[in-house]
Amino acid sequence: MANYGYHLARAEGNATRTLYRALLPSIARRRIPERSQTGFNVFAYSGEDSLPEQVASIRSFLKYVGHPSRFTIVSDGTLSNHSRDILTSIDPVISVSDFAQWVPRDLPAEVYQYLTTHPTGKQLALIISLPVEAPTLYVDSDVLFFPGATDLIRLAERGGATALYLADCRLSADERLFRSDAEKAQPVNTGVLFLFKKLDWTLALRRFLELPGLPTFFTNQTMAHLTMHQNGASALDERKYVLQLDDQFLYPDRYAGRGLALRHYVNPVRHKFWTAIARRGVM
Repeated sequence: MANYGYHLARAEGNATRTLYRALLPSIARRRIPERSQTGFNVFAYSGEDSLPEQVASIRSFLKYVGHPSRFTIVSDGTLSNHSRDILTSIDPVISVSDFAQWVPRDLPAEVYQYLTTHPTGKQLALIISLPVEAPTLYVDSDVLFFPGATDLIRLAERGGATALYLADCRLSADERLFRSDAEKAQPVNTGVLFLFKKLDWTLALRRFLELPGLPTFFTNQTMAHLTMHQNGASALDERKYVLQLDDQFLYPDRYAGRGLALRHYVNPVRHKFWTAIARRGVM
């Protein structure tokens, strides 16, 4: 039997995204009520293909969290000038920079080809460079914020941690980097990282240099996973900070609601990013 609810949700999500993309210039300029300063920075890594998601993600943050000290979009090299103008028109706090500005120095020479040419390697270069000047929230473009996201201000004020990470619902990793099953526990997702101190990436970089072949899509996430646990980072509350796939084939979004802080809508549930916008007005 056909799963009509799933196919209807995908059709609804695709239609919403198509309309949203067509209206991007006017949506970006639509004013958002002023909220208080968050006291931390926000960085995102983005490209031309994810422009609609990036605009919606920024607007949901400004609506439900507030104005960060800085909100920097780091381009993967594909953002057009027109798209940069759309992003910076959202709010004066938004700026766009190129990934080359965020490649860290003084790393082993063998890692730089990965950090400067591979799509997820460029993302990793940015993450290694954070935090900047203050506690720094890193978010992917496909993360939506909800009313519970004011919790991020509490976390920033509380401090005390080296970093907080979004718990993954399953291990998505380059398993060549692991040396034991124990290292696979408590999987980290790089879609959301809250960084309070500079981290020691020595272990992850050493494992990278030992790779028997080319890096994969998940090599960067695995390096972040190793680094988070090496540095004593903690997982964000999984009840408020969600990455789940168990409602992929259901019509409704099982998690979107007032108590939610954010959800990372990874590819299998990306359509729910747009159904959440259509139904809950988070754009």
